[in-house]
Amino acid sequence: MEESTPLRKRDIILKGFSKLLKEDKLKAVAEYIENPGEFISLLKSFWYQDKDKQKQFDEFSENTISNYHVPYGVSPNVVINGKTYIVPMVIEESSVVAAASAAAKFWGERGGFHAEIVDVKKVGQVHFCWKGDKKILKELLPEIKAEFLKDTSSITEKMTKRGGGIIDIELIDHTDKIADYYQYLVTFNTCDSMGANFINSILETFGHTLQSFFLRQENLEEKDRHVEIVMCILSNYTPECRVKVWVECPTNQLDGVDESLDGKAFAEKFKKAVDIARVDPYRATTHNKGIYNGIDAVVIATGNDFRATEAAGHSYAARDGQYRSLSYAEIQDDIFRFTLDVPLALGTVGGLTSLHPLAKKSLELLGNPSAKELMMIAATMGLANNYAAVKSLTTKGIQQGHMKMHLANILNQLSATEKEKSLAIEYFKDKTVSYSEAENFLRGMRN
Repeated sequence: MEESTPLRKRDIILKGFSKLLKEDKLKAVAEYIENPGEFISLLKSFWYQDKDKQKQFDEFSENTISNYHVPYGVSPNVVINGKTYIVPMVIEESSVVAAASAAAKFWGERGGFHAEIVDVKKVGQVHFCWKGDKKILKELLPEIKAEFLKDTSSITEKMTKRGGGIIDIELIDHTDKIADYYQYLVTFNTCDSMGANFINSILETFGHTLQSFFLRQENLEEKDRHVEIVMCILSNYTPECRVKVWVECPTNQLDGVDESLDGKAFAEKFKKAVDIARVDPYRATTHNKGIYNGIDAVVIATGNDFRATEAAGHSYAARDGQYRSLSYAEIQDDIFRFTLDVPLALGTVGGLTSLHPLAKKSLELLGNPSAKELMMIAATMGLANNYAAVKSLTTKGIQQGHMKMHLANILNQLSATEKEKSLAIEYFKDKTVSYSEAENFLRGMRN
């Protein structure tokens, strides 16, 4: 019988995979690789020797066969509201941490970053369909709200004692968009918790309560006593859970940023670049990606959900119907001000923040901040990276910093010695970097 090749094996359905032991999962997956033994050895080399620690990591997700390591760096000397932080950043992209650190140093000498919490409200929804008279639904709202609060009192008790809980319940009529469709829009304060499980538990209870409530309304017609609960779920769009962070200084303190421009001219050019991102969605997308280079790195380092924060930010960037920059620049009376306004729902207790050992240490490194403080820190790193990127774009260009790290990565791939690296860096300091050019340079040295 002809031996199965990795390519042919890709057509085979793996039945019962989730029930296999970890070792067996790894072996099964390795069969898809040209050299299974090498693959298994590589993945096992990323396992923790401490079996308890590895078991903990295995249980973070499903079908785990190894760990994937991403660099854990820090940006020191970050001054926010007069307080200095060493900020942990987890990211694989070169120059991000360097850019944040350089921006932090620059603005630290000019009063540091300023930050404030706009609000901390989070949102959830009960989506339902009801065929009755909408006037009745509106009239019953106070009674339904009372039942909602009563039936969830055991869930909200501890959160309420900490100053959080359910803030408001609003009936939203969407029958003009979808037949018979309504929702209860619920706002929450989850204090230092991200609060996903808390919010979703409450919303699902609301769904059961709503159905039970209408079944008891004997004064209604039979057809109107049935509510279809479509879904109960939090929203990651949190426009009222926002943080604002900014830097400012007289324009003459920007002298020297660009050798060809004085401080005021640089500030004006910088503002033009930001204004372009306010009106052009193509530029805005890349502009905001740079912001999330900084935000995501902190969010990941502290065990928070970077997909949720990005989804909220990008939705907020398009809140008026056009996708725009999340930051904006102003010059008034020769004072330059650069501001980031972004929704950012983060937590410092519960979930991965409490389980991942490095997430816990990240929070400790930051001085065990509250959720509000962490929001300000993450947003600050977003603004720091954004400033560094726009500054580079409007002066020497973005590639200079990127290419330095790109060259380092290429040289590592080519197994360059320290001496070869030093000579290559000197050679390419005023030349365009590419893999083939670096390879040719090393080949010439070695021959």
